[in-house]
Amino acid sequence: MAPISTIPAGFTSRRAATEYIESELNKRIMFLDGAMGTQIQDLRLSEEDFRGERFKDHKKDLKGNNDLLVLTQPKCIYEIHRNYLLAGADFVETNTFSGTTIAQADYAAEAIVYELNKVAAEIARDACSDVLKETPDRPRFVCGAIGPTNRTCSISPSVDNPSFRNVTFDELVEAYTEQVRGLLDGGSDVLLVETIFDTLNAKAALFAIDTLFDEGIYERVPLFVSGTIVDQSGRTLSGQTGEAFITSVAHTEPLAIGLNCALGADQMRPFIQSMSNFTSSKVICYPNAGLPNTFGEYDESPETMAANVSGFAREGLVNILGGCCGTTPAHIKAIYEACKDFEPRVPGPDVRSKKLVLSGLEPLIYDDSSNFLNIGERCNVAGSRKFARHIINDQYEEALAIAREQVENGGQVIDINMDEGMLDGVAAMTKFLNLISTEPDVAKVPIMVDSSNFAVVEAGLKCVQGKCIVNSISLKEGEEDFLKKARLIKRYGAAMVVMAFDEEGQAVDRHEKFRICERSYRLLVDKVGFNPNDIIFDPNILTICTGMEEHNNYGVEFIEATHDIKTKLPGAKISGGVSNLSFSFRGKENVRQAMHSVFLYHAIKAGMDMGIVNPGFLTIYDEIPKDLLDICENALWNRDPESTDKLLEYAQTHGKDAVQKGEEEAWRSGSVTERLKHALVKGITKYVVEDTEEARLDKERYPRPLHVIEGPLMSGMSVVGDLFGAGKMFLPQVIKSARVMKKAVAHLIPFMDAERLANIELMGATEDDNIYNGTMVIATVKGDVHDIGKNIVGVVLGCNNYRVVDLGVMTPCEKIIEAAIREKADVIGLSGLITPSLDEMIHVAKELERAGMKIPLLIGGATTSKTHTAVKIAPRYQAPAIHVLDASRTVVVVSNLLDKELRDDFIAE
Repeated sequence: MAPISTIPAGFTSRRAATEYIESELNKRIMFLDGAMGTQIQDLRLSEEDFRGERFKDHKKDLKGNNDLLVLTQPKCIYEIHRNYLLAGADFVETNTFSGTTIAQADYAAEAIVYELNKVAAEIARDACSDVLKETPDRPRFVCGAIGPTNRTCSISPSVDNPSFRNVTFDELVEAYTEQVRGLLDGGSDVLLVETIFDTLNAKAALFAIDTLFDEGIYERVPLFVSGTIVDQSGRTLSGQTGEAFITSVAHTEPLAIGLNCALGADQMRPFIQSMSNFTSSKVICYPNAGLPNTFGEYDESPETMAANVSGFAREGLVNILGGCCGTTPAHIKAIYEACKDFEPRVPGPDVRSKKLVLSGLEPLIYDDSSNFLNIGERCNVAGSRKFARHIINDQYEEALAIAREQVENGGQVIDINMDEGMLDGVAAMTKFLNLISTEPDVAKVPIMVDSSNFAVVEAGLKCVQGKCIVNSISLKEGEEDFLKKARLIKRYGAAMVVMAFDEEGQAVDRHEKFRICERSYRLLVDKVGFNPNDIIFDPNILTICTGMEEHNNYGVEFIEATHDIKTKLPGAKISGGVSNLSFSFRGKENVRQAMHSVFLYHAIKAGMDMGIVNPGFLTIYDEIPKDLLDICENALWNRDPESTDKLLEYAQTHGKDAVQKGEEEAWRSGSVTERLKHALVKGITKYVVEDTEEARLDKERYPRPLHVIEGPLMSGMSVVGDLFGAGKMFLPQVIKSARVMKKAVAHLIPFMDAERLANIELMGATEDDNIYNGTMVIATVKGDVHDIGKNIVGVVLGCNNYRVVDLGVMTPCEKIIEAAIREKADVIGLSGLITPSLDEMIHVAKELERAGMKIPLLIGGATTSKTHTAVKIAPRYQAPAIHVLDASRTVVVVSNLLDKELRDDFIAE
């Protein structure tokens, strides 16, 4: 049977209409209508008007059920559509914002949902056809409006029961399926999933739409997706940033994505800018007519709104403009006249074409230039007795604390596994993931849904609003089963781990590993259309040193297979369960840690991208005792048949207590400089306060408290930076080092404050006097939560008589600019640790230029560089943009920039 297809007026086929929309969006800005609700309110309809003849005896009040008016007052709805089209709109939305059984249940009107949506689309279609006859210069189109419902799948309605939900993903899919069928049967040219305050609700709508199209019953139509940022935090109601929201729904390939509702154009601008920078789709934007007044009404005039919105068009941020709450045909006409002659936005490249992009509440972007991705392993009932005990005993809050600890220790993705014989895996996975969504410190990172039972995997996917990773599928049950699961995972919008298994079993040697992975890759890319960057192969990390000779080469086979996959299967990533390697030495933790670090050191060089590890349980490669390092190297590379016995002997003679005692005796006997360096590199906080105090009291070597920071503490952090850059330390270890540094600096701050106050008194000034050498506004940029380097810069500058205004972490661009103006800053400092921060710094530089700022911009952080600053940031900003290698050099840079005699020569250098 041919797919159902309704053809809009002026076209010979549905495909021709779609191609026209796609083509027109490349040529000009197109326009959406304004608020339906505002126009209905102006009609002042009574309860009887809402009921009409058909529903005069309905058992519930119907006033306020605006969607019902397509059945009881169709002429009113037709006239509203017609007025918006005559005002300049290319698209009108159907009057179906609440057109699901879930929303209509409030009015006991579930039975008429299909009819309501079909008729609504037909009325809008009639208006488009009639206006085309009056103004044949351009065709008009119907957007089937799909609202968020009045329930949320990511948030509990009960304060006392945070894992409870009053709607499920499956219920949403069922409701949206019925709505979409009606909209398509009635003639919708576009489907618009709008006012998304919970991305999981939207994912259910998108799942329903894709399923309907894949069934072949309906011909595909373009898809628009519009989220709602609820306030100036830049997040949806369910907590996602705009970039995380885009990442979560990008798998549906929307023709346009953007924002509507909640904010006026002025307030919405920075968020539209961020989304425009992040997506390769067209951008749609239809803000409210300003913010509501104290009576809940919208006062922004058509002329004022058009002036605000025209900035979006002038700057090339948008492709489709319209209006939401408070807007009228007059607003749409003003927007149309103000913006119709501007060029449309030209989308940038798709970040997903070369990178793995995931999301929790925040996005995570990974490519071959990124550091190793740590996947926290302790939320696994099969791998952690403690976690399993909490889950089995229904102690979910305690289990949640383990997840929180994993993130705090550097886990960038959290693996969740509920495969235990005594558990209902579906129920346990659902409850735990629902709880995680209430814990922002955990939910900010992406989730890996891990199970050998695909029903449990699906249960997990139905609870996560972000883009997660499925772990795992394989060819073990044959191609048909593999393709079925892969298509479902794609529909849910997840990346996936693929195991090196096939119908014949588990691959153990290099060639079999690659053969199975290549076969899987071709099926996924060629038959399913899966993004290669979302394919993560696990070529099986198998246990070595088991006493069986045939196992001794397993480490070599994995590393060589990793190299083959990375060089021959473009885009694919490599992961694995690292603890499997040392399974023979359970309980011998000093040996296991060393084996893991040696393995990761070499596997990462071969191309391993990520691994399931305990992020707080890794030894630094250079800190492994030489004798143990040699044994581990020989064991990994299968160079010594006696490796197993030597590891056993080492474990027996170097027990946990002996190692700790020996280490303590050795490093505690060194100089204070050596002890501080050791504590920083090893992440040991136990003695750092007393060692820092000892250094402070050594006035001969460190006359000022600041000199302790600039001397031994910065020297130790330099070693950490070098090891991290060389791949001999991993992010969790760097975070532990940062905590040591933070504790040491915190001890010194009171002494430095006292010194500063004494200097003020000596000068005969008060704290209110302007006695500072200058003012710096400093911030960790949006999307980044790391602040140790920034904080040290603040301390160092403060001790050198500079006023530092610290804006904290995750700082939006507009907040930085506002603070710089308000505080009359002499210098702005931007800090960031992760790779996406580099793009945000470029954005800040462009916005500083747009705002007409003229003050120097300093760039610092682990991923920043002199080259990137000079090539990518400096050209965007006419004032000096200078890279600062480390915190200790900040004073020299700032003092030179603020010295009128030295400034020009310094910039020239």
